[in-house]
Amino acid sequence: MTVLILTSEEDVTADMVVADLQGTGTPVLRLDPADLPGKAVLSVDYAHGDFDGHLSVNGHVLSMGGLRSIWVRRPGEPAAHAPHPSPWLTAETRQALYGMLHSASARWMNHPRNAEQARLKPWQLRVAHLSGFAVPPTVFTTAPRLAREFAEEHREVVIKSASGPPPGDGLALPTTLIGPDADFTAVAAGPALLQRYVHKRADIRLTCVGTRLFTARKTAEPGQVDGRYGETGHTWEAAHTPERIAKSVHEYVKLAGLAYAAFDFAEDEDGIWWFLECNQGGQFGFIELETEQPIAEAVALWLARRAPEGGASDGRR
Repeated sequence: MTVLILTSEEDVTADMVVADLQGTGTPVLRLDPADLPGKAVLSVDYAHGDFDGHLSVNGHVLSMGGLRSIWVRRPGEPAAHAPHPSPWLTAETRQALYGMLHSASARWMNHPRNAEQARLKPWQLRVAHLSGFAVPPTVFTTAPRLAREFAEEHREVVIKSASGPPPGDGLALPTTLIGPDADFTAVAAGPALLQRYVHKRADIRLTCVGTRLFTARKTAEPGQVDGRYGETGHTWEAAHTPERIAKSVHEYVKLAGLAYAAFDFAEDEDGIWWFLECNQGGQFGFIELETEQPIAEAVALWLARRAPEGGASDGRR
């Protein structure tokens, strides 16, 4: 039974998992949907109530009947590398590829339907509340008056992007600390995400793989706003996971239908972990390199094992 990894060719984090899978003797096929059609060949048929499908990548053939699990890592846009790419060709290729994969009985990390929902930041915050996390007061708005009132109430707030960097060469909106005297007129031009600023003493990255948790902590600089950028002089270190946090993490991934999730928290001076976001496809290679936590091995073991009896979480819903 084979593991299928959907990712780009240059993905060092995927390389780590592939090495661990090969170490267990588990067959692996790696595909960038951008290479289909072209470097990869697809065939699927539905007849007499039966389903059969095959993928061929660099001469290696995978039957859908022999597909154990699918890791949706960093896939390119279908048909992006075709000689004559077009929106129509991308749509047709997506229909063929993902329609075939959805027809198989494989386990997903993470199922595309659940992953798409999990990317929505407002939805994340709602699920975080339901899971028992501490969540900073937050508002999404296109009303300048409401944005100003929020800033006046909390005095120190951050404004940041909900969806991440824009596509292409556009400049990303950095996470920026502002006060009530800021000009909120531009909020009317597009939804703004405002959140009460957390005076933190550390950044926390918690990686959940199935039921396994890997927690890392990095001391923050005074007044630091976004721990992802800038040199702080501190490194990530393995950390203990409080029982209350572990319980909330397991509840969150259950509600979200995720097999993999990377949580970001801000630890304040009182030791409270404030939920910032959950990235269903978050990077973990840098955490493993600095803390030596075996995250890639955990991902490989999850992908390689047989589907559990009794309906344990497999990224489906």
